[in-house]
Amino acid sequence: MNQASTLDTTELSPHRADGVVELLQITDTHLFADKDTDLLGIASWHSCQAVVDAILEDQKPRDMVLATGDLSQDHSAGSYRRFAELMSRLAPPVFWLPGNHDDAPVMQAELDQAGISDTKHLLCGQWQILLLDTQIPGATHGELSASQLALLEQAIAGYPDHHLLVAVHHQAVPVGCAWLDQHNLRNADAFRAILARHRAQRVVLFGHVHQGFDQVHDGVRYLASPSTCIQFKPLSDDFALEHTSPGWRALSLYPDGRLSTQVWRLPPDTFVPDFSAKGY
Repeated sequence: MNQASTLDTTELSPHRADGVVELLQITDTHLFADKDTDLLGIASWHSCQAVVDAILEDQKPRDMVLATGDLSQDHSAGSYRRFAELMSRLAPPVFWLPGNHDDAPVMQAELDQAGISDTKHLLCGQWQILLLDTQIPGATHGELSASQLALLEQAIAGYPDHHLLVAVHHQAVPVGCAWLDQHNLRNADAFRAILARHRAQRVVLFGHVHQGFDQVHDGVRYLASPSTCIQFKPLSDDFALEHTSPGWRALSLYPDGRLSTQVWRLPPDTFVPDFSAKGY
């Protein structure tokens, strides 16, 4: 994965006249090259397709989609082509980062070929959005390299008056699931210390935990989205699946730093996992 040490910035204009930035988070799609292969009882391509269908039915214009990692389950080129095909049905540009299940070089090559942008720093209205890579190849937990932390410092120094949304894969605060929180962002303290220096509003958006999450820690709002396939049971010490349906998150970022957000899910029992599973 490219560990760039200098910000490469893309500017986008919010479609709304009032400057509100509308975006979606899609995460943990866990796709296979084969559309019909299932992950713990849910065929992940079909559940992700249903999420895309639901988003299209909503017909609300968006400025961007953030895909926050674990896009593949089998690490294949074909799985990333499946992801690109699904995202091509959505009108807004898609921006992405890798998760612990992704093969970053294959991911980069396939998404580049599909024309999905590799931009990791976006300016949109009064907000800046920074996508940081927490992947450690071969490990389940995450860490931000020195170069990734340097990008965060550059974003804060270069745009001190822009509100900041940072997207990562691994959680930087505990979510209350012991088995998941051992696979967190290991240098979260360093990450949070840099965030604390930013004088505008700060939001951290993450995946990895396959559940909705919304808490404020030291003035920073931390948000996670459900997976588009299997869901993990909240507040569970051991691995456990949840009955709630696949989902996604919508966010509205206001010029004054306010944020409104909602988790959306497919209808109940649309996709039901294998509850006897002990892990994956």
